Amino acid sequence: MKKNKYVVYWLLTGCALIFIMVLVGGITRLTHSGLSISDYKLIHGTLPPMNEQEWQEAFELYKQYPEYQKLNNHFDLEDFKDIYFWEWLHRVIGRFIGIVFIVPFLYFLFTKKLDGPTTKKAIILLIMGGFQGFLGWYMVKSGLVDRPDVSHFRLAAHLTTAFITFAYSFWVALDLIYPDKKEVNTKIRNLIRFGLVVLLIQIIWGAFVAGLDAGFIHNHWPLMSDGKLIHETVFIEHQPVIKNFFEGKSGVQFIHRYLAYVVVGIIVYIWFKTGQTQRTALQEKGLKMLLALVFVQFVLGVLTLIYAVPLWLGIAHQIGAFFLLAAMTFTLHRFTK
Repeated sequence: MKKNKYVVYWLLTGCALIFIMVLVGGITRLTHSGLSISDYKLIHGTLPPMNEQEWQEAFELYKQYPEYQKLNNHFDLEDFKDIYFWEWLHRVIGRFIGIVFIVPFLYFLFTKKLDGPTTKKAIILLIMGGFQGFLGWYMVKSGLVDRPDVSHFRLAAHLTTAFITFAYSFWVALDLIYPDKKEVNTKIRNLIRFGLVVLLIQIIWGAFVAGLDAGFIHNHWPLMSDGKLIHETVFIEHQPVIKNFFEGKSGVQFIHRYLAYVVVGIIVYIWFKTGQTQRTALQEKGLKMLLALVFVQFVLGVLTLIYAVPLWLGIAHQIGAFFLLAAMTFTLHRFTK
């Protein structure tokens, strides 16, 4: 750790910034601010409009696209400024993350602070960050054509890539913090890997729910509307039936709400199985965090559903997913290396 402490600080700073990026992105989504800036200017777009004329020009550009024409044609300039802020902040943080990743990487590279494996991992991180930025532009583009909303598939890709980039950054930092190798219980490791995959699938369907505004229906728990375990609307929104589970509001919510039980069950099972083995102090700590966070996240999900996604609960639920992924990543690392 001492040898690589500045590299570790750099990676953990990147993790913190990605967390902030996801937080602001969630606020941007829930305040319906994501389509307020319809052009992309890498350098010039860093500054918001600086005077009344520039604000009016930005507003006139916004008026040319479906969100204003079909949903927000009652907006005046002050309303536009409110939604512009969150999307602008989201993009500025994205640019800042790019600088934070690239500039220190070049410094560490030229001063030979990175060994071969860490250099390769850092290059992968830079590629992932660039791809994440592309997906953000690609997502916004989908809401500027016919309908005043972004594709929920592109939203899911953008959000999930952010989560994966965070997890990989954290993993690389953990490699440097804990460089010593140890004997691995492959059965436990593979079980936690499986849990990580299921958690990522749940995050993807959570993004589908957000993209389709599917949290505003069936606001009951533990059953869906009309006291039904599976509401008939799960199957009838689209044909063929399978499309409902990817594109239907009820079908997507059905997957997300019941997959939550699977995630909880897997993590409880991981706790039970590891209890039959000798655990290190760090493994114990990771497992305790994992178990606590999955129940907190489950409760947040239920409350978010029951109260029909108020802003603070929607953000808290997204943050909960972030911390749960961090705990899963840490636990998997401690059972892997």
